[in-house]
Amino acid sequence: MAEKPIYLDYNATTPIDPRVAKAMEPFLHTHFGNPSSPHPYGVTARQALERARRQVASLIASKSEEIVFTSGGTEANNTAIKGIAAAYRSKGNHIVTSAIEHPAVLEPCQHLQSKGLDVSVVPVDSFGVVDPKQVEKAITPQTILVSVMHANNEIGTVEPIAEIADIVHWAGALMHTDAAQSIGKLPVAVDELGVDLLSIAGHKLYAPKGVGALYLRSGVNLEKWMHGASHERNHRAGTENVLEIVGLGEAAAIAAAELESNRDHMLAMRERLWHGLQVRQPDLRLNGHPHHHLPNTLSISFANLAAEDLLYELWDEVAASAGAACHAEGVTISPVLQAIGLPLEYALGTLRFSTGRFTTPYEIDQAVEAIAQAVERARME
Repeated sequence: MAEKPIYLDYNATTPIDPRVAKAMEPFLHTHFGNPSSPHPYGVTARQALERARRQVASLIASKSEEIVFTSGGTEANNTAIKGIAAAYRSKGNHIVTSAIEHPAVLEPCQHLQSKGLDVSVVPVDSFGVVDPKQVEKAITPQTILVSVMHANNEIGTVEPIAEIADIVHWAGALMHTDAAQSIGKLPVAVDELGVDLLSIAGHKLYAPKGVGALYLRSGVNLEKWMHGASHERNHRAGTENVLEIVGLGEAAAIAAAELESNRDHMLAMRERLWHGLQVRQPDLRLNGHPHHHLPNTLSISFANLAAEDLLYELWDEVAASAGAACHAEGVTISPVLQAIGLPLEYALGTLRFSTGRFTTPYEIDQAVEAIAQAVERARME
């Protein structure tokens, strides 16, 4: 038994980079001031807060005043979708999103739908790509917001956000993208994407859990739904989590400085895993777009096997994620796998592996061997 399983689940969460932890440490022990306080303790905290804001803004090529700190990607998505729906209700009551969004987007849309707003969910093709023409068809004169993720967390497909945003703006609506999975893996510049709002999750970026950010383009109105005071330029009430915001800022600075090398490394590890498994299991099915995908994400399906059984076989050797779950009531297939039309015999046996900046070639080779043996054991049962 390995001391710890090989970690290939970076899309679920990343470890805190030691450099991030080091940057945070003084704010755990020494710099504890409230950033709204006028005395030196508060000033130090405020300076750190604004430095982190500049670091996050630099990563996505925005203005620092366009960054609103949140408790994570889920809050950023909720703030964007609910905030726009409330602020622009007089202009329309229609939102468009896609079938492969994270629940942190789909559930706020469903909540708004239960309150009387219209929501259109556009389909994707077999690669998980949102067709801009489908978005265009879904838009009506009542459309105020379109929300399509930048890259899918399960199958890794990267969406044509810039093309979609052009259509959205031509129709007079606003464009939001959940960029939780693409930040730090791909170049992300808000003007190049053409988005008005963009969500960031710290724990996908080697920062702590419980911190994130929302990019809000200057001039876009947003009704806040956290009330209490005028923190974050009156967009989000609550004393800022300086400790973790410092961590997010440092993580953003590292990601910006090392983007190309980290991307190349993650891609090399993904390709090493994919090619190694293909040699051992030539009947594998690859999910997601073959070219337009995250550099670290590998979604593969083993025909006529249950992913849960494979994970059980691998539990002390390789950490990964499944695309389906079996239970007493039946089988639950991931909505993403359903949306791409993956046949049941493949959907049941779908695993997602995601590499990271700390993944090593040795770990990949060990993982290939462990996965191949687990598949052999599962087929014998």
